[in-house]
Amino acid sequence: MDVKIDSLKKKILGGVLLDAHGLSTLLCASDYKSNSKTPDRHSATKNLQSDMSLDAAAAVDSVYRSDWGRIVATLIGMVGDFDLAEESAQEAFAAAVDQWRVSGVPELPRAWIIQTARHKAIDRIRRNARFEEKLESYATSGLVRTVEEPDYDTSEIPDDRLRLIFTCCHPALALEAQVALTLRTLCGLETDEIARAFLVPEATMAQRLVRAKRKIRDAGIPYTVPETNDMVARVEAVLSVLYLVFNEGYAATRVGPLVRTDLCAEAIRLGRLVRSLMMPQPPAEATALVALMLLHDARREARVDEVGDIVVLEEQDRSRWDQVQIAEALPLVDEALRGGPGPFALQAAIAAVHCQAARSEDTDWPQIVRLYDLLEQVQPSPIVSLNRAVAVAMVDGPQPGLALIDTLAENNGLANYHLLHAARADLLRRLGSPVEAAKSYLRALALVTNDSERRFLERRLRQVQSQVA
Repeated sequence: MDVKIDSLKKKILGGVLLDAHGLSTLLCASDYKSNSKTPDRHSATKNLQSDMSLDAAAAVDSVYRSDWGRIVATLIGMVGDFDLAEESAQEAFAAAVDQWRVSGVPELPRAWIIQTARHKAIDRIRRNARFEEKLESYATSGLVRTVEEPDYDTSEIPDDRLRLIFTCCHPALALEAQVALTLRTLCGLETDEIARAFLVPEATMAQRLVRAKRKIRDAGIPYTVPETNDMVARVEAVLSVLYLVFNEGYAATRVGPLVRTDLCAEAIRLGRLVRSLMMPQPPAEATALVALMLLHDARREARVDEVGDIVVLEEQDRSRWDQVQIAEALPLVDEALRGGPGPFALQAAIAAVHCQAARSEDTDWPQIVRLYDLLEQVQPSPIVSLNRAVAVAMVDGPQPGLALIDTLAENNGLANYHLLHAARADLLRRLGSPVEAAKSYLRALALVTNDSERRFLERRLRQVQSQVA
């Protein structure tokens, strides 16, 4: 397995307990830049307020945020080409900026974008001097659906996004490319954001994405959900991608609300679908992932206050947790653990311990430490160790946890990881060392990219600074 993608997966799989202390989960940065010569969908929405009415502005922004992946997945199914689908969608959003301001928001905004993008894709192909040759090549390859179009009036375009994920996760592609390509096409993340997540230069990531798309096209990789027997080779990557999608919804990297409910719901829906496709004996980790996402999502309404600021786990109103989702998830956790202590199963077990505590003070922290001990054995990483250090602090007091964190900072390359400094600051605050806590909060603030996390850290910094004054 590629070292960088393995590291990325371990980071994301390790990001549970830090959220419990108001430090949130990690993903990519929030600075968007276009790498395409076609109209940039982000710049198309950037100046909406000055270019169009508020209703049209909200409509374009809403369609982009909720339906970008759905639109691109549908277009790929139509034209059989990733780049053409993305570029046509970008052009359609740019057209919406101008046309909806004048003519008003259409009754079915997503359908309008898809139809407009489809027409622009056809125009692009026709402008190509080798139109007939290319069209014949596409048709022969089976990539283009030449017969039926989707029913734009339905609320769901059946399984297009699942087909997209399985196409991106074809074993012919490197695992790193699988995850990156899915984040680009399904989540709409820009190349520079994905590059930050993989800790590589933007130009390097752009080249990898181009190569991955070219390989799918040249190898004629089918845009289909594979047969059950062929799913096994792709399940690990598919599950990792689904959790990445969920994490982007759980702690969104874009400017705006912390939680993107649409992505959380979509990841859960697709997770359930993958699990059902592999019945009667789905992989334990597929079951565990569904349980894990349900448990995290069950706390959604209590995670932020009325102005969108983070509410730490110990201060959340637990009556607002979704008990129906929790009741659905808990048997799935037990089922997954019967299949062995996999990374998702252990993560789900930790989340279950939190969700079963009626009050914060009822949380079984010794059990959580034991689960992290297992997780360190199954999938060791500095991030898992950082989570374990926080749990140890809850059992044995701040000092032992702080010693573990300081060791991690020195020996495991987490010096530029904002959550390490945030966790360190929190333990120093609890120890009554406001001067040192303030230094760590300032370091965390210099590294954080999420607005909600930044506001939380600023509040905590002000608290400890007031103690010094």
